[in-house]
Amino acid sequence: MSNVMALGPLVGSALFVVLASAVFVALSGMVRYIGNNRVAVVEKLWSRRGSIAGGLIALKEEAGFQPDVLRGGLHFFFPFQYRLHVQTLVTIPQGRVGYVFARDGAPLEADQTLATHPDGVDFQNARAFLEAGGQKGPQRKILREGAYAINLAQFVVVTKDRTFALSLDRDEAALLAQMAEIIEERGGFEPVVIKDADDQIGVITVHDGPGLPSGELIAPLVGTDPEDHATYHNSFQEAGKFLAAGGRKGRQLQVLVEGTYYINRLFATVERINKTVVEVGQVGVVVSYTGALGADTSGEGYRHGELVANGERGVWRDPLLPGKYAFNTYAGRVTMVPTTNFILKWETMAVGSHKFDENLAEVSLITRDAFEPTLPVSVVVHIDYRKAPLVIQRFGDIKKLVEQTLDPMVSAYFKNIGQTRTLIELLQDRSAIQSQSSEEMKAKFGLYNLELQEVLIGTPRPSASGDDQIEKILTQLRQRQIADEQVGTYERQKFAAQKERELREAEAFAKQQTAITESQLSIQVQQNAGKANLARSEQEAQQRRTLAKADADAIRLLGEGEAGKVVALARAEAEKVTKVGLATAEAIASQVEASGGARYQLARQVAERFAQALETSGVDVVPKVSITGAGGEGGANGGVMQALLTLLMSEKLGLAVDAAPVQYEEEQA
Repeated sequence: MSNVMALGPLVGSALFVVLASAVFVALSGMVRYIGNNRVAVVEKLWSRRGSIAGGLIALKEEAGFQPDVLRGGLHFFFPFQYRLHVQTLVTIPQGRVGYVFARDGAPLEADQTLATHPDGVDFQNARAFLEAGGQKGPQRKILREGAYAINLAQFVVVTKDRTFALSLDRDEAALLAQMAEIIEERGGFEPVVIKDADDQIGVITVHDGPGLPSGELIAPLVGTDPEDHATYHNSFQEAGKFLAAGGRKGRQLQVLVEGTYYINRLFATVERINKTVVEVGQVGVVVSYTGALGADTSGEGYRHGELVANGERGVWRDPLLPGKYAFNTYAGRVTMVPTTNFILKWETMAVGSHKFDENLAEVSLITRDAFEPTLPVSVVVHIDYRKAPLVIQRFGDIKKLVEQTLDPMVSAYFKNIGQTRTLIELLQDRSAIQSQSSEEMKAKFGLYNLELQEVLIGTPRPSASGDDQIEKILTQLRQRQIADEQVGTYERQKFAAQKERELREAEAFAKQQTAITESQLSIQVQQNAGKANLARSEQEAQQRRTLAKADADAIRLLGEGEAGKVVALARAEAEKVTKVGLATAEAIASQVEASGGARYQLARQVAERFAQALETSGVDVVPKVSITGAGGEGGANGGVMQALLTLLMSEKLGLAVDAAPVQYEEEQA
């Protein structure tokens, strides 16, 4: 017991030493523990090197805020030399952006708004940032989503939900709050998201860098060549590269299309505008406010302005065809020109879909007979898409063309037409006037690079002064037309009466149709019977002719056969006679030779034949007719026999007998 009581003072002393040591360690800051989700900014309270000469961060181990931070774990320090400022890690949520403000570094240049960030240096390495020449103030580089161990004595990180900073004074807090407010107004804590469904583009306005040259409105494209990686600024997401490539502050020609862009809104703001949509049936003529000064491409025959190649300053030679375009409307103007036919109406209450004619009214006329009607006129016009830039270059836009050129031209033309005709002629000759005006005005419209398709004119109307004379003439014309219609009605009624009479005759004819049909049938039966008898007679006659012809042919054939037979018999008989004659002749010749000659033989045959003939015919030997010779004065008369005998005797004796004429005398018995 006594020993225990003797140890009591010793234990108490030890506890006191331990407690005193703990208090000393705690007060002196020799040992510090930092959690893994924390970061400690080291502040050196005193140093043999003294205090820093300038700035906030001690890069040479001077007294002051040290550039390097401490991460989680136990850390040992020389007593009473250091103070630790434990801070949370800088956390940027996904889809958010953090802005960095540097408290120490090189000062900004006169034309700078944001500080240049050294290449390859991270905000988590304050020492490297400062040694590389990093500048103080709001930084061009931003922080994307994630957790960062940043020296919050050197850098202040502003996010949408909170500001990460080691508080130093109230004035700085007010400055940081103002910066956060500006960023919030510009929507800078979220990335720029352009959706395809919105049909929008982003127009960039840069607030840092050198200014534009005098006379320029839009900053030209820079760093857009994908092969030039040194100056490619990744659609304004890398401000340093943009400025290194020669980018200038001001509204930019390059725009943002669909996508997500992490852009420092203190460096550049984004304005959303609609895409330029050229509908079907239109073309867009571009008037560019920026670009190089190009050469005129309009040609020698066009003296109303210049057309330049696309991309140059002025009116572009080639219009935009139907489609969607990411066109920066701050860098130029796109005028839509219809390429389909459109109608211009000179009529107060009628306006076309394009509204080019909303300020047009009826044409006031003075006719030859001193009436003052108004004439509604419609004109169908077409513009060749290739000539659309010429029209815009010359007139500015289609509405100015209509109001400043076409309106006075068309009005003057129809005023001239009205002065050559009376009101009635104007009403009655509307079709001819319409055709004439269509032909004559085509050339006039062609002078303005327009194609006139058709001219349509309406009915003249009373003027606004309330003149009712036109209405009276129209009433007379209507009455005249009614009279003409009545004449036509009477003619039709007359025609109807005639048709009615024909109908009655047809009905009466129909009632007697049975008797007429029977009589017609009777006539037809009789005609058919007569035709039958005629046919029968003709048939019989034909039959008889055929039989007679057959008989004649038979007789002819029999005759021809008989004749042939006779001829054949005669030929045979002749041959027989010939042969007999020849034989007889031969016999006679033999006899003649035997009897004393041919003459004697001939006389003999004659006498024999003569005697035979007398015997056969039964002729008297003494003829009733005597043959007397007419020779001598007392002429002796002798008979035939005597003559023959004399002939024979003279032939036989070889005496010459004189031939004396024989005289026939006829005696009556």
